[in-house]
Amino acid sequence: MNDGWKYAVAGALAGAALSIAIIFASAAAGILPVQLSTPSRDAAVKGYLTAHPEILIEMTDKLQEQQAAEETRARENAVAKTGMAAFFDPKVAFVTGPKDAKTTLVEFFDYNCPYCRASIPAVKKFYEAHKNDARFAFIEFPIKGENSTEAAKAAIAARRQPEKYLAFHFALMNEHELVTPELVFAVAKKTGLDVAKLKADMNDPAINAEIDAAHELARKAGVDGTPTFIINGKVRPGAIEPGMLEKLAKG
Repeated sequence: MNDGWKYAVAGALAGAALSIAIIFASAAAGILPVQLSTPSRDAAVKGYLTAHPEILIEMTDKLQEQQAAEETRARENAVAKTGMAAFFDPKVAFVTGPKDAKTTLVEFFDYNCPYCRASIPAVKKFYEAHKNDARFAFIEFPIKGENSTEAAKAAIAARRQPEKYLAFHFALMNEHELVTPELVFAVAKKTGLDVAKLKADMNDPAINAEIDAAHELARKAGVDGTPTFIINGKVRPGAIEPGMLEKLAKG
């Protein structure tokens, strides 16, 4: 959060409830008497907050933390209600790894999402370390327009050449420009996919049905942005750094 936004929210928090809380805290510290008339109270609060703006900043941060925790709990409840098996359905995800793995990782992503791209080093490192003892579900979740949808269609079609999918996926995610159909096919060729087959498979109506199924799964699970990670049932939205998945996997 930038400081300007913090101060804007902080100003909005200077309502009655906050005023009362600060007054009682001040009184306890011997700064103010407990009983004040309304004009005196307002003046005292204004003066105290002017002298100590960090209080509102801290409260803003705390409120944000609480809100984020509540949203995470709601998402995890939705994931539990949906059932983990739904995320490992080959009709909505590229699935790899042993079926009886104790560690599971699901990622919802969009090929034009900068935060997804920023997370790729962490995802790839975790995959390379655990591809034989963890189960992975990579779910195309295009939310950034037509180019993203076309890229998702290509990736889903690439699942039909399963030995090439991950090389294609990681290469496309490592691109730093807008992912267009032209770029998709260039990366497909570079990573060894049969491009003619890929293009033909992209025209299969089942591809669009899989995208629709992924969006419906996201809706049920409370996933509304990319990237969203679900590791061992715990939901972690947003970009991640190397080592974070290991930490989350260990609980």
